[in-house]
Amino acid sequence: MHEHQDQPESEPIAAIATPPGNGGVGVLRISGDSIDHITQSILGCVPIPRQATLLPFLDHHGNEMDRGLAILFPAPNSYTGETVLELQGHGGSVLMNLLLKRVIDLGARIAEAGEFTQRAFINGKLDLAQAEAVADLIECSSEQAVRCAQRSLSGQFSNTIHGLVERLIELRCHIESAIDFSDEDLDLISGLSVRERMSSLQTDIEQILNSAQQGVVLRNGITIVIAGSPNTGKSTLLNRMAGDDVAIISDIPGTTRDLLKQQIHIDGLPVHIIDTAGLRETDDPIELEGIHRAKLSISQADYILQVIDSSQTQATECLDEFNSVPVIKIFNKIDISGIEPTRTDYEHGVGIYLSAKTGSGMELLFDYLKSSVGYQSNEDVFMARARHVNALEQARDFIQSAFRHFSDDLVIELLAEDLRLVQNALSQITGEFVADDLLGEIFSKFCIGK
Repeated sequence: MHEHQDQPESEPIAAIATPPGNGGVGVLRISGDSIDHITQSILGCVPIPRQATLLPFLDHHGNEMDRGLAILFPAPNSYTGETVLELQGHGGSVLMNLLLKRVIDLGARIAEAGEFTQRAFINGKLDLAQAEAVADLIECSSEQAVRCAQRSLSGQFSNTIHGLVERLIELRCHIESAIDFSDEDLDLISGLSVRERMSSLQTDIEQILNSAQQGVVLRNGITIVIAGSPNTGKSTLLNRMAGDDVAIISDIPGTTRDLLKQQIHIDGLPVHIIDTAGLRETDDPIELEGIHRAKLSISQADYILQVIDSSQTQATECLDEFNSVPVIKIFNKIDISGIEPTRTDYEHGVGIYLSAKTGSGMELLFDYLKSSVGYQSNEDVFMARARHVNALEQARDFIQSAFRHFSDDLVIELLAEDLRLVQNALSQITGEFVADDLLGEIFSKFCIGK
């Protein structure tokens, strides 16, 4: 397991690990190499390790502030690898802050965001991909995402990467051993075995890259904006997709003045939907502001659902200014026009005929959204981040370069260098080869107390 070289001094850190506000139970977490004096001062004793013990929590006068469960995890058998004390008291915000202030007075400092998990990484309890999966698991918005994040946290993603790295190391040793050999010994690396091993690595990297790309989509979801002329059924489409009446529906044009946002899941894929004000010419200052916000959302979306009333012959609004965003034309109200639900492929997009009112044809829209991002609801996807995909793409590019050098007069030094770069790219994922500023960026986005 990775152990960071520039390990900081392990001063005690503390944080409230439960959400802000009042609740039945509040948890305070303390971690450090030596927190015996804090434990003794606040509890009056050192509890039996890994056993929940009901004890008073004492102030600096020895008076009882609260009473709850104390659990001590001596190093190295704890989440962070340091000695960890968890105090579980009543969940009043004032009580928890008094308890935190007491711990700070005893020499701890307030933990930074993600610092407990960062220490777990530094002390080799988790690698970087597993540490990121901790935050992802907390933020999961669907059951499918939870399962994928749990696979990454359990080490399945990391183990797969480590397996590739081990094969690379073995291959690199074989190739680099021939660098100082004479020309007649080049058959040591020019044979079929090396080519097959490189081909196998390339295939596996491609497969893992595909899984990671789906994991990124599963983690981040996709954002779609519902746009179009007033009274074409945009809000009805939002309600149909969300399965609830979240938008005001009216025959009066311009009813939607602001953005309406909703998150749904399609077979576990998070879809962020934004319903916008109808795009039309108007002098109403409030509606103008809604149209301005609509255009801003459209420019930042992954897809635009341009809703068109299929029961009328109309000139639809121009979305050319958003031509960098794919447009899905939704020909709505087929319950009035009598058109059958269908999907039509155009040169620059698709058209889907449906009825938001009755739901006819909605499955065509859902299926297209999933297929367009390559999403498959299966059990082989790892929860992944954009940086993982970037690292795997680098590894793929370097091994492709290695094949070129393998074929072009077999320059051993260039071949060996490409394979070294493949290994470095893969090692960025688990943290063996990573810059400290990247670590700071990753952990700064964690929850306080995790």
